[in-house]
Amino acid sequence: MTDTAVEPVSGAAARPWVPRAWAWLVDNRARILATGAAAAILIGGLLHLAGAGDLGDQVWRAAVAVLAAELAVEVGRSVIVEHSLGVDTIALVAMVGALALGEELAGAVIGLMFSGGAALEAAADRRARRELTALVSRAPRVAQLRVGGELRAVPVEQVQPGDVALVRTGEVIPVDGVVVSDEAVVDTSTLTGEPLPVTLRRGMTVMSGTANAGAPFDVRADRPAADSAYAALVRLVEQAERQRAPFVRMADRYAGVFLPVTLVLAGLAWALSGDAVRGLAVVVVATPCPLILAAPIALVSGLSRAAKAGVIVKGASAIETLGEARTVLFDKTGTLTVGTPDVREIVPLDDRGRGELLRLAASVDRVSTHVLGAALSRAARDAGLRLATPQDVREEPGQGISGVVDGHRVSVGSRAFLVAEGYDRDRVGGSALAIGRGSGEAHVLVGVDGTLSGVIVMADELRPDAAHIVERLRDEGVRHVAMVSGDRRSVAERVGREVGVDRVYADLSPEDKLEVVRRLRDDPALAPIVMVGDGVNDAPALALADLGIAMGAAGATVSSETADAVITVDRVDRVADAIHTGRRSLAIARQSVLAGMSLSIVAMGVAAAGYLPPVAGALLQEVIDLAVILNALRALRG
Repeated sequence: MTDTAVEPVSGAAARPWVPRAWAWLVDNRARILATGAAAAILIGGLLHLAGAGDLGDQVWRAAVAVLAAELAVEVGRSVIVEHSLGVDTIALVAMVGALALGEELAGAVIGLMFSGGAALEAAADRRARRELTALVSRAPRVAQLRVGGELRAVPVEQVQPGDVALVRTGEVIPVDGVVVSDEAVVDTSTLTGEPLPVTLRRGMTVMSGTANAGAPFDVRADRPAADSAYAALVRLVEQAERQRAPFVRMADRYAGVFLPVTLVLAGLAWALSGDAVRGLAVVVVATPCPLILAAPIALVSGLSRAAKAGVIVKGASAIETLGEARTVLFDKTGTLTVGTPDVREIVPLDDRGRGELLRLAASVDRVSTHVLGAALSRAARDAGLRLATPQDVREEPGQGISGVVDGHRVSVGSRAFLVAEGYDRDRVGGSALAIGRGSGEAHVLVGVDGTLSGVIVMADELRPDAAHIVERLRDEGVRHVAMVSGDRRSVAERVGREVGVDRVYADLSPEDKLEVVRRLRDDPALAPIVMVGDGVNDAPALALADLGIAMGAAGATVSSETADAVITVDRVDRVADAIHTGRRSLAIARQSVLAGMSLSIVAMGVAAAGYLPPVAGALLQEVIDLAVILNALRALRG
């Protein structure tokens, strides 16, 4: 047997509970101080009742000294780090003044009110951020990959496209991908707010951050975890935690003015009355809590409320912009419409039947990545048609595709594409116009062996929840609702009429969309501007608008990253929900500030007149603080 030298461990490393204990003390400091202050007040009161008043005063005095010392450290930190005297200085002046004037009980009550208010603020902030915190805490960290017939746990950051991961019952899905098992039952409530699980079949897409609510299943990753839709949402939430709204920053500036005004008023009350206790009463009752707490709590509550409804908002400033929005711009495809066109009609122009025409078109288009090609293939599968594998395929991206199917040269695409393939210009154009080129539908021309064989009419249907979106926005006070689209004017105007927008901007490039947003932003009567889109081509306009909202349910990471808010459920009517939440949160913030500061100013006047002693003033101060915080938390409700 050999001895193994073990290097001694000392310090905090030998006692791993030390960092945890210290972290607990820091996190619960306000609660501990409030509990100590309450205990000191109780013990001192009991000593007074027992006839040991001097000892009771000593207990109160010691409690005030401890609380004042702790607060002095915080004030000193504000001076050194932030180069400003924070409004906490008012409470410090009140406690020191109480000690100097022999008002030990008043000082202890002030300390209790201050530390209790801080504990209440922390609890309210945790409650307001609960949904946001839940999103971040659910972020998966480990994936169970299938490697060579075995399961291997790897950090989620190492998952690559094509990897297959097992998701056990109750686990959070670690990556965006497709279901490779026969069936998956997924709980999407955290992201979408929908309470019922969703059943997915093999080949259907699944988002990271949702949870397995059924039997274990496998998912094949289609992108790295860092590029997943859920990772983008987590980054948005982290930004939301750091940002402060302009209204909150304005409140902070007014709170800075509150300190000298309070000291001047207290000095006047002392000078005019000759009673220093009256000046102390003014300082005791002065509370800037409605300014420094009510506004941020109301706006952060709005963030949490929006998250619960399936809208992740980047920060309190975005909530404020939602509350003031006057114009909303919608992209068309994938935002107001479903984004996946369906075959509406098949019109043969020769002796081929509808089924054969669809089979030929879908066979050649099955190798294309274009959205219309996918729609043709889907329609053929739904009709039970057997598709052939095309040969000698030539594709002109965005225009059409040509290939040999069962010995026939089949061309599928636009009028310009078929003309370029050698088809008769007049015949092609006349057929398209006869079927109603201007009806707002997409027409796919199908030619076989040099002869135009038919036209397939396709349409991108309006989202069911988009029908009343304009009406709801009007109810929220939005002045101007428009649609910006890169599609043809006939198509865009059809959708615009169905939705009821005020104006349709069509045939727009991404640069043209930027110009529309820029022009509307320059109109004071129409700003702030909210832009809603779902694609990569919407990203510049989303970034330029006062507030960009991305339809993120399909995982459009680029547009989600540039947006100020992301809708995680596939419903465009959540835009109206977000604006309602913003308006309500901003109204509650303003109401809390106005009512709370009015009460504080009135109380300061009453104290200056000598009708409010320091102890009663401290209690009244806490009542005001509690009232404005509870009122601000109303923004959590719909």
